[in-house]
Amino acid sequence: MTLAIALNFNQLNTLDLSSVQTAIENLLQAGTITAHEQQLCFDIHYPREPDDPRELSEIPEIRLWFIRLDAQYPWLPFLLDWKAGELARYTAMLVPHQFSSKEGIQFNPEALEIFLMHKIFILHDWMQQQGIPSQSRLKSMGQMFGYDLEDTFFEMF
Repeated sequence: MTLAIALNFNQLNTLDLSSVQTAIENLLQAGTITAHEQQLCFDIHYPREPDDPRELSEIPEIRLWFIRLDAQYPWLPFLLDWKAGELARYTAMLVPHQFSSKEGIQFNPEALEIFLMHKIFILHDWMQQQGIPSQSRLKSMGQMFGYDLEDTFFEMF
């Protein structure tokens, strides 16, 4: 069951995380956080002029809100609906990139690698604390961004 969180102009511009905090706190209190793996999506309502060509990830106010969200919940990629593109959109909010009409989003390779390794370390530790097997999940996350993580990588930590 998808968990959709609506975000409006005011929430984004005031860095208001309350809707996410409420949803996550409810999951944590109910002990159902692991049952909601890859089920979270954001329904972003941010009015723009009709001739504004920017993608949502190019709007500074929206990116700043996601940076704040990531600081509060660095393990959030565990909940994001990867199949619906939420992990890619979340990454675009945090990693420098450009859009190509032919190739789509093009992340800065070094920034993407740093982001991915950071998330893998955070998620590995968080999943261990939750008693969730992590290696195959983290390898899948790496593959989504074109990285093939070897089993020996996970033996290092």
